[in-house]
Amino acid sequence: MEERFSEIRGDSAEAGTEYETFSQEETFRLGERLARSAQPGWVVALNGDLGAGKTVFTKGMAAGLGIRETVSSPTFTIVQVYDGGRLPFYHFDVYRIGDIEEMEEIGYEDYFYGDGVCLVEWAGLIRELLPEHTVWVTIAKDPDRGFDYRKITVARRQTF
Repeated sequence: MEERFSEIRGDSAEAGTEYETFSQEETFRLGERLARSAQPGWVVALNGDLGAGKTVFTKGMAAGLGIRETVSSPTFTIVQVYDGGRLPFYHFDVYRIGDIEEMEEIGYEDYFYGDGVCLVEWAGLIRELLPEHTVWVTIAKDPDRGFDYRKITVARRQTF
């Protein structure tokens, strides 16, 4: 796999860069590599079907930030905060958000416009709240290519 994450900061990534992974380990490593180039204030919008590998990718990002805690999907708490890495990591899972006001109640702006890195699973559900500088990551399965095959697109613009 070729490392090209630095491109997501420039105009060359507007349409997106596609990556292929063939195992959970490769999906994890791709998240880890992305996080190594993360800067304070990054917001990563993560989309993909159930079982696409969003949590595996998220665990990789946490590892790339130096988070040593066990990372799990915060489905019922909406946001989980990890402070043990080189930057704070705010992991959102908005799958169960019933109303945008729920995001306001948890103070999403403090996270989205703070000094850490936000990763938002199911981000398409709250796209109107995401900052313009959001990095969009879409994970797609293709059973014809294998059970663990994933096509992962990293873009500056929404890709779905």
